[in-house]
Amino acid sequence: MEFKNEMPLTVRRSLEVMGLFFLGWVVVLAKGLLAPLLLAFFISIMLLPVYSFFQKKRVPDVLAIVISLLALAVVFGLIIWFFSAQLASLVADFPTIQQNVTRHLRSLSSWVDNNTNISTDEQLNFISEQSNKLIGYAGTLLGGAAGSVTSLFIFVGLLPIYIFLLLFYKNLLLRFVFLWFPERRHQQVEDTLHEVKMIIKSYLFGLLIQVTYMTVLLGGILLIIGIKHALLIGLIFAFLNLIPYVGALLGNIIGVLLTLASSAELWPIFVVLGTIAGVQFLDNNILMPRIVGSKVKINALATIIGVVVGGEVAGIAGMFLSLPIIAVLKVIFDRAEGFKQWGVLFGDERPKRSPMQEPVLREKSEAVDRQLKRENKIQPPHA
Repeated sequence: MEFKNEMPLTVRRSLEVMGLFFLGWVVVLAKGLLAPLLLAFFISIMLLPVYSFFQKKRVPDVLAIVISLLALAVVFGLIIWFFSAQLASLVADFPTIQQNVTRHLRSLSSWVDNNTNISTDEQLNFISEQSNKLIGYAGTLLGGAAGSVTSLFIFVGLLPIYIFLLLFYKNLLLRFVFLWFPERRHQQVEDTLHEVKMIIKSYLFGLLIQVTYMTVLLGGILLIIGIKHALLIGLIFAFLNLIPYVGALLGNIIGVLLTLASSAELWPIFVVLGTIAGVQFLDNNILMPRIVGSKVKINALATIIGVVVGGEVAGIAGMFLSLPIIAVLKVIFDRAEGFKQWGVLFGDERPKRSPMQEPVLREKSEAVDRQLKRENKIQPPHA
């Protein structure tokens, strides 16, 4: 007598949802460990070419990893030095900034007084009340500041240690992964790991290039126009732009605030907003697709939800890591027979016809997947 090992569809789907719930629960509980570990994993993949180069030159493993980490430290050191120099320039202009802010507040007060029934005294009382509340909030925030600074130092301290150990035990970790699967699946596992590595490398190297040219392009244009602290605006926007959707909005707000504080006039604000919009259009439609490519496309809904969830779980680091994590999950789901539907949910392979009218679009067919990728101009990872 033969027994079927396959569980009913409702049971399998229920187990999948429960598994996702408990996975999310574990991620929330272990976010202090997982955030630096995931970031170290992505950075270690970026450092693999440097590490492999020195390995081919017969440099000992430990020395090759140390040289790779030193190269990473130099890159981050240059970024921190540049950012610190721009902040020092901003601090040096503090008296001018104070005068400009006072002038703008007076203009705003006059406009409110002329166009509403709120008098200057009422405005001052309102500002006084809000200031007292703000001081109270600030006291609460400062109470947890020491813990936040400590967590940041722990995060930064653990990062190079994790990167070193991930590179040093790379072959051991790969063997651990292969031992999870039967031998007949090893080629599929190898292809998946290769695809994940290609996706992460192309994405992260693309982001590094994007930060560089966004800072130079945006900061350079604003500098030529004559906007004060142009390079600082370009650098801040370039880094915030790494956070999908939310980052660009924050970058615009900070750019406007810096411009308002540095100028007594209003026209520079429109110049900054127009320049940011033009540079962002160039980046989104011409430069970034050519640099990162279209090897994995994540739909906007999955991206926004991922950014929000990542921010709730691990703050800024979680928002930054959300997109590469979703991309890696999509690659794994696409290659796992039982999870293809989740890969479709994350992806942007949008059918031009409705599956209600085309039954073939309801199938887990490789031919259908290839056709959808062609229609949406998605390149294979090995291209």
